[in-house]
Amino acid sequence: MNAQRPEPKSLRGRTVVLSPLARADLPELYSAIGRPEVFAAGYGGGPAGLPADAEAFATFAESYYPWATGIPFLVSVPRDGGRVVVGTSSLADLDTVNRGAHIGWTAYDPRVWATSVNVECKLLLLDLAFSHGFERVKLQADAVNTRSRAAILKLGATFEGILRHDRVRANGSWRDTAMYSILSEEWPAVRAGLESRLAADDRALPLS
Repeated sequence: MNAQRPEPKSLRGRTVVLSPLARADLPELYSAIGRPEVFAAGYGGGPAGLPADAEAFATFAESYYPWATGIPFLVSVPRDGGRVVVGTSSLADLDTVNRGAHIGWTAYDPRVWATSVNVECKLLLLDLAFSHGFERVKLQADAVNTRSRAAILKLGATFEGILRHDRVRANGSWRDTAMYSILSEEWPAVRAGLESRLAADDRALPLS
């Protein structure tokens, strides 16, 4: 049985909303993640890939985000009748025959690093994938990005190995990619762990 490609629609969690990314969202997204510390550990090809301004970010976004192979999402937090954009993540590389998917292209405003935002986003995206019949969801990071690699392991993913010289960084150097995955039979235990982490975290997000 093949997996089914999800329809692009908003996902609502306890504190975050994931909505299909639109071009009109890019200026707000740039304000949230267009920062040296976000690109420092390898996002977007590393520090040399940081767009100089909102216009350059819009050009970057056209080729970087997986518009054709999946669903890029905007991550926001409802505030005072509006929203605060805090980042982005995508469910893509949707192989419905072999039932494989990829959660990635993830970046957040540094103000919400080490908060519940990433945990809740991954809970929503993993649930979306597995509820549509996908068997394996991969997650990956630049091998030198120790912060992201630790966060992926903490989600409950299994380390599979390193793809050496997997892609070229924006500065021309080679990136090695650390690969992880979660399988459908592992999902109930992973989901319980993520839900437990969210239930135990009552901190307010530092967005004021």
